[in-house]
Amino acid sequence: MREIDIEQLATAIDGGAVVVDVRETAEYAEGHVPGARNIPMGHLTGRLGELDRSAVVHLICASGNRSAAMADVLGAHGFDAVNVTGGTGAWIRSGRRVDRG
Repeated sequence: MREIDIEQLATAIDGGAVVVDVRETAEYAEGHVPGARNIPMGHLTGRLGELDRSAVVHLICASGNRSAAMADVLGAHGFDAVNVTGGTGAWIRSGRRVDRG
């Protein structure tokens, strides 16, 4: 599994990266990386058809643990998946903008 940090994620987002936040809906609503799409980890395998297999999928959660597990799952299903280490917590601590709702 590949991993990137939030600096690399910010660069990827500037380039139009696909970002999937695997936290629960309430966690996501409290604050998430701008442009991230919420697919809670318990729903991810049932919603694989919603993801573009030709794009790198950047997975994020609160700290990087859940997203690491889901990056492995997506990789096993043939996706090019990347885990964001430090997760949304690191993004927020860096002072970057978050979206709510």
